[in-house]
Formats: sequence, structure tokens, C-alpha cells
Amino acid sequence: MNRVDRVNRMDRVIGTVVGSAVGDALGAPFEFREPGVYTTQFPDGVGEMCGGGGWDPGEATDDTQMAVLVGASLLERNGLDLPDIFGRFQRWAADDPKDIGLQTEDVLTNGSPWDLAAPLHFQITGRAAGNGSVMRASTSAVYFAGAGREATMAAARRIAALTHGDRAAWEGTAILHELVRAALDGADPLTAVPPTLQLVDADHRAGWAKVLAAHWHPDEATEFNGAVWPCLGSALWALRTTASYEESVAAAIDLGGDTDTVAAVTGMLAGAVYGIGAIPTRWLEPLHVPLPGYGGRVLRLAELTWLAEALES
Repeated sequence: MNRVDRVNRMDRVIGTVVGSAVGDALGAPFEFREPGVYTTQFPDGVGEMCGGGGWDPGEATDDTQMAVLVGASLLERNGLDLPDIFGRFQRWAADDPKDIGLQTEDVLTNGSPWDLAAPLHFQITGRAAGNGSVMRASTSAVYFAGAGREATMAAARRIAALTHGDRAAWEGTAILHELVRAALDGADPLTAVPPTLQLVDADHRAGWAKVLAAHWHPDEATEFNGAVWPCLGSALWALRTTASYEESVAAAIDLGGDTDTVAAVTGMLAGAVYGIGAIPTRWLEPLHVPLPGYGGRVLRLAELTWLAEALES
């Protein structure tokens, strides 16, 4: 994308982590409301961290909270330690976070071992293709980007499988990891879609190719955007049809539905493309990430920036 050729890698790295958190916090007050609600509230296009729906202005949800926990584990354990990540998730879930997906909550609280909880949930319910694994991918996508395409996609699948037993969620998270990797390298993540699809599990490739196609529109979704397919497809659509970070997350929120997660995924990709400098200061200043289960800890911009830099190094 020649419009962002001068953005350096670290700006993109920080943009990925912070951009996802900003999208999450910006979208949270509009969750499950009708399409067009963002434009209705901000007709001049200058959106604010308004709060609402139980969220304070700038407060990030479970999307970012879980991403922070993944990032902390990767740094403190010096790599991928799946039982450790699962244990951090359990500690967080036990402290009654404001928001937690029903599927994720069951997996983390049903008493099953870390490597059996998600498969058992999927076996019993047959439903495990929610967007809860892509929403938290910003930190792991940054951490594994330097390892290359196959390694980052493999890590994404393993982290996704901690809470999601359906392989569709694994493949969606793997795709997102790779698109972030491409963007961090300065490439256009939209042009990275076709080669990425070649590494997607054969049984899921056609489904993902459909929602990630250049002509796909969120109106064509056959599932609510709380599912992994329309969530990631909508994020790509928002990136494709806009020309700035601010426009992309606004477009994502205006779709309605699961606005915090669609905007978090959109913000992750847009942050990787445009960099931290493209995110409005008025959104950065109130941004904060409470961490239930961790002694009242609250991360703000400085802590998120440090986390992103540490994950890159």
C-alpha cells in the first residue's frame, strides 16, 4: 500500500496491539445494536470514546484482556506454553470479567484439563466457531511474525484450539496471523490472502476463500458476525473499502452486531497497515485495559506500547 510506505516496522507493531485495543474499546458501547448506529451517533465522522452499555469511555473488553494475557505468557515463558496461557485465562475468568463469551466461559470453567476442555465442549455442543480466538490474536501475531508464514500460522492454530474446538476457528486465526505478518513486513495484507489460503486446511479452504474474496460484502454473511467467518471477512472488507485507520474501524462498527470484536480485528489489521501514528490521540488518551484476576491491574497506552515492543524484540 503506497499510502503507508513510510511507516516503519515498530510503528506497525505498536499499531497492531494498540489498534486492536482501540477498536475493541471504541466498538464496545455499540455491541448488538443495529447497523449504522456509529454514523447516527457521530454524523460528522468524528467518533469519540463515548462509553455506554456498561463500559466506561476507552475501556477495553475481554478481547484485549485475553490478548494481553497471551502476550504476557509468551514473554514470561519465553515462547509458547499452552498450559500457562490456559491457566492465565482461567484465573481471569474466575474473577468475573464484565464480558466473556459463553463458549469461552464454559471451556475455562468446566473443570477439564487444558488440552481436553475445548474438544469436549465441541463434542458435546457441536458449536465452537465463534470469533473468540481471532479477537485476542494481536499479541501472538506480533510475537510469531518473525518466525515466518508457516510458523506463525501453526502457533495461531494451537492458541485458538485452547478454547475453540472447531477447526474453522483455528484456520481463521492462522489466516489473521499471516495477514498481520505480511502487513508488518510492509506488504498489503489484502494481496496476501490468496497465498495464505493455500496453507489453510483443505476442508476449510473454500469457506474461507468465499468470505475473504475481494467482492464479498458483509451483507452476504449467512451467520451472525459473532462467528469467525463473517467477523474476519467483515474486517477485511472494512480495510479494503476505506483509506485510513479511523475510517476502517468506523466502517466495522457501523455493521452492527458484535461490534467490539469486529472492530478489534479490523483495528488489528488497520493498525498493522497504517501504524500507531494513524490512530487519533483522542482515542488513545482514554484507552485502558482492566485485568480481572490480576490484582486490579489496569494497562494504559504506555503499558500496551511496552508490551508490543517487547513482543517484537
